[in-house]
Amino acid sequence: SHQNSKKNGTRFVTLSATSAKTNDVRDVIAQAQNEKRLCKRKTILFIDEIHRFNKSQQDTFLPHVECGTVTLIGATTENPSFQVNSALLSRCRVIVLEKLSVEAMEAILMRAVKSLGIQILSQEEPHTGSVNGSNSKSSETCVCIERKAINTLAYLCDGDARTGLNGLQMAVQARLTKLTNQSTTGDSSIQGMIITEDHVKEGLQRSHILYDRAGEEHYNCISALHKSMRGSDENASLYWLARMLEGGEDPLYVARRLVRFASEDIGLADPSALTQAVAAYQGCHFIGMPECEVLLAQCVVYFARAPKSIEVYSAYNNVKACLRNYQGPLPPVPLHLRNAPTRLMKDLGYAKGYKYNPAYKEPVKQEYLPKELKGTNFFTQ
Repeated sequence: SHQNSKKNGTRFVTLSATSAKTNDVRDVIAQAQNEKRLCKRKTILFIDEIHRFNKSQQDTFLPHVECGTVTLIGATTENPSFQVNSALLSRCRVIVLEKLSVEAMEAILMRAVKSLGIQILSQEEPHTGSVNGSNSKSSETCVCIERKAINTLAYLCDGDARTGLNGLQMAVQARLTKLTNQSTTGDSSIQGMIITEDHVKEGLQRSHILYDRAGEEHYNCISALHKSMRGSDENASLYWLARMLEGGEDPLYVARRLVRFASEDIGLADPSALTQAVAAYQGCHFIGMPECEVLLAQCVVYFARAPKSIEVYSAYNNVKACLRNYQGPLPPVPLHLRNAPTRLMKDLGYAKGYKYNPAYKEPVKQEYLPKELKGTNFFTQ
């Protein structure tokens, strides 16, 4: 967009939502209005990290986007459905930049390695303390990296070039630091170093575990956990649980979702599931991470293996639908079901005709729904 704006004479203005304020946005819009009125010149406004603007700040763009004062381009690493106002989102076209392929990541890493002057070792070349082709008289350290290490890094960075480059940098820096320490101890035989697959994994540490507690991946992972338990796949359930916990998710959030799952998906098929979920929540509250991870794992496996029933969940949804779709005012509570704590209420017919069930040896037949809903069965709808 920036290059195209230079060709056709369009102004291109860049703001970062991490540092820009509402007044900055208004100044840019005022300048755009002047450019459009006086010079007939269009303005492209690029907002980086647009999700960092709050609702009122995002609302500032609405009238100016509608009338064409600015052409808005917003970049975000979050799901715009959650982080961008629906009114603004409806006026924009969403373009998703997919993750880079492994092949593309390898090309980027190879380019970075060559620019740093790092030699690439094929799998056939021997790995020794002294790098092939290094000059022992040179004061410069010869750095080499295994081709397998580059391939592994390309896989682990999950299509994120920044993560891959950071992992490469961390691996190189760690090895250089270790080499420097060895040199200070008087080991002059070291002429170079080799970065292996293990060094790359150590450099990445946990950065390859893609998880954002405040972003889309948060919802993706909890959805995957829920569906895996619903599908009785205990292996997948444990995987998604670990993916969340190892990524830094609050264990109490997971525990609360398990309480919901116990009634929504297991329900009366195993009523003790709710007790298990509440106990897991209390246990997590008592001992915290990392000790509580096994509590959640036990609960997740129990739920995956438990029989499933959505009878109560479906019936309650039918009741809600009935209330929302009912035409006119909701029917009154039948008089015989009302409480009558005063004489006036009794004189008005409250509680009249009510049959107290425990006083009868046989089941009592009486209506408990309003007469307008007589015969309705929410469990069979």
